[in-house]
Amino acid sequence: MTEALLEIRNLHTYFKTDEGLARAVDGVDLIVPGGQTLGLVGESGCGKSVTALSIMRLIPDPPGRIVQGEIMLEGRDLLKLTEHEMRRVRGKTIAMIFQEPMTALNPVYRIGSQMAEVIQLHQKVGRTEAINRALEMLNKVGIADPERRLNEYPHEISGGMRQRVLIAMALSSHPKLVIADEPTTALDVTIQAQILDLINALKDEMGTSNLLITHDLGVIFEMAQWVAVMYAGKVVEYASAGDLFDRPLHPYTVGLMESIPHIDQPVSPDKMLKAIPGMVPSMFTEVEGCSFQDRCSYVFDRCRIEEPQFIAVNSGHRVRCWLHV
Repeated sequence: MTEALLEIRNLHTYFKTDEGLARAVDGVDLIVPGGQTLGLVGESGCGKSVTALSIMRLIPDPPGRIVQGEIMLEGRDLLKLTEHEMRRVRGKTIAMIFQEPMTALNPVYRIGSQMAEVIQLHQKVGRTEAINRALEMLNKVGIADPERRLNEYPHEISGGMRQRVLIAMALSSHPKLVIADEPTTALDVTIQAQILDLINALKDEMGTSNLLITHDLGVIFEMAQWVAVMYAGKVVEYASAGDLFDRPLHPYTVGLMESIPHIDQPVSPDKMLKAIPGMVPSMFTEVEGCSFQDRCSYVFDRCRIEEPQFIAVNSGHRVRCWLHV
């Protein structure tokens, strides 16, 4: 692995609700290597987006709060920065591409005004220079007729274009880390492929590191050099993409792999895709032992009384499972 740009250690982010304390992120450990893409994968509700918002220090307080952990960016703990210092990190050093571009862009301001504001905030340039840089970034992300698009409102352009605008805004200040939170969720398949290719190409061109959040293992296979698998608020497996797809170790990761349809193995009534039995534990309940115990076919006594720690299986491949002690 190359040198780590970002390292998260034992991160806990909780929310106070009417139902009780929700442990959305409950002990996350992961590393984003410099100049590479880490794919953070897991089912809906496992804590992926809350992890991203914790990195950006955008958890709404109340009801949410980061209660424990470290978020080390180039040796500096972001959780110890003042809000003023953190504002200088957001956008300039770490940028985020949000999941739904229609809600991420302000509907009452033109595209050019929103882009220019971001550029002026982080690069200390005048309005004219900011507009010129916005035009340059729109060209870079493949938007035709960028002069016209700068004067349009978000609702006047397509979903794919809005996502390209968000990518252009995120990269306009040349950040070191880009967090992409399910950037293709609301797009059709053809546009999804174009957006993912664009993110990959710009990573190589600009030398950024990417944290790509998704529930789609196919996207991870195509885009990521490293993968972190998340379950019930924790990272349960971390490995290079090659190792993970060749030799998944955690029973949950194995279950995810077995649930993927293959084009050379069509699903038929007598040969259905495998499903992981049971339900994800409630985030309001503190589980004793392994959080996957009730769904795991390999469970034994230790799993029910002692929470597994991250175990290094080989260089770079770690798993949170007592099977591999």
